[in-house]
Amino acid sequence: MTLSQTAHTSRPWRIHELTRDFRLEDVWELPTPGGPDDFPRLVRMMAGSDSSQTPSRAARSLWAIRSKLGELFGWDDLDTGLGARVPTLRDRLPADLLDAPSGPAFERLPFTPVYLLEDEWAAELANRTVHGVMHIAWVGNASGGYNGQMAVYVKPNGLLGRAYMAAIRPFRHLVVYPSMKRQMERAWRAGAGGDLSRSADV
Repeated sequence: MTLSQTAHTSRPWRIHELTRDFRLEDVWELPTPGGPDDFPRLVRMMAGSDSSQTPSRAARSLWAIRSKLGELFGWDDLDTGLGARVPTLRDRLPADLLDAPSGPAFERLPFTPVYLLEDEWAAELANRTVHGVMHIAWVGNASGGYNGQMAVYVKPNGLLGRAYMAAIRPFRHLVVYPSMKRQMERAWRAGAGGDLSRSADV
């Protein structure tokens, strides 16, 4: 379910300190109901996911197109990434976050973990189009349970980045995120703490 941006910005997440020059693009409630100690399970699930292998044909086709375009235009070359085109967010971390763990490495997605706390985790990616940040949080609700929440920040790289973000916005909302959430819901219910692509999709 899509949430208002205030569902994210109203909470005292540490990510706010690091992303003042980024744009908050999306906020989603994740279909991962649980208890207070289930956040590590969500972190492991996200780190083990591979969106390009989704059983959804539409989403898989979009990932294949994006991969081909990146290869053709050099969007994902090494000199466009973290530490090359842009500095990593870890360079902005205050001392207490530097001392915190960064979280598990991603098995397949091109994200690099930044920091991990008891109820929030941040990871970043960079290429020729954007510098992006994915923030995963564990949020209590009125019924006494908890749910995952995902926020996405972006800093487009000039005209190319702004055009790219505008072009993918409808596909992201209509195909990619719904497919990802269906996979996540099925994997969560089945207790699969790893690759989201294990779950069947329609």
